[in-house]
Amino acid sequence: MRLFLLLMFLAGPALGADICVQQSFEGDSFTLCPFDSRAETLRLVTTDTRGTSLRGFEALGHFLGADARLVRFAMNAGMFDDTGMAIGLLVENGQERHRLNSARGGGNFHLKPNGVFSLDADGALHVETSEKFAKRKPKPLWATQSGPMLLIAGKFHPKIAADGPSHYVRNGVGQTDAHHAIFVISDEPVSFGKFARFFRDGLHCRNALYFDGSVSSLWVPSKGRRDDARLLGPMVIVLNR
Repeated sequence: MRLFLLLMFLAGPALGADICVQQSFEGDSFTLCPFDSRAETLRLVTTDTRGTSLRGFEALGHFLGADARLVRFAMNAGMFDDTGMAIGLLVENGQERHRLNSARGGGNFHLKPNGVFSLDADGALHVETSEKFAKRKPKPLWATQSGPMLLIAGKFHPKIAADGPSHYVRNGVGQTDAHHAIFVISDEPVSFGKFARFFRDGLHCRNALYFDGSVSSLWVPSKGRRDDARLLGPMVIVLNR
């Protein structure tokens, strides 16, 4: 599996329709979409130019206009409120749309430590706890905060059970090195523990961040897939350069 992913990264955008592939793990299927910051372009989008929440891939496609033909994949990317606006850090093209959220509360977002996925202007990727991000005081080009962290330096989040009773279609992102990340969505409902294990044991990530488990959605134009059944908030888009 590790060699397979390495070949995917080396092949880069030339993979075309195979940009997102399915992988079986512990009896369940997952779809994984690799991202190479040196060969592809990433954006985070929540609203249109008027500040209205897009809430899904159909509206996102219209918003992108001519750039929609460059989309390799997109997925939901971070927790949000009832209006679709981010409840945690959101940086879009260097502009902070919502500040880092360190408040206590209920729900998955507040299951500390939560974390931040970010991309710097020089192409450096980071998947790290919110506390580590705050201490670094970076100025990312793109960033989204979500939670909880699934993996922290190769270790499971301390409050995630090995196979708890909660099963959802889940999605998130893991980091493999300074310029490569893997965005993942389960193809069927799975537990937090299995989702975390897939990042660690199936994809060999040391750090991984949870995005959601009730609205998890994916858009892969080359495969004719566009999950439009749920209202979304922040969305991550990866495009050909």
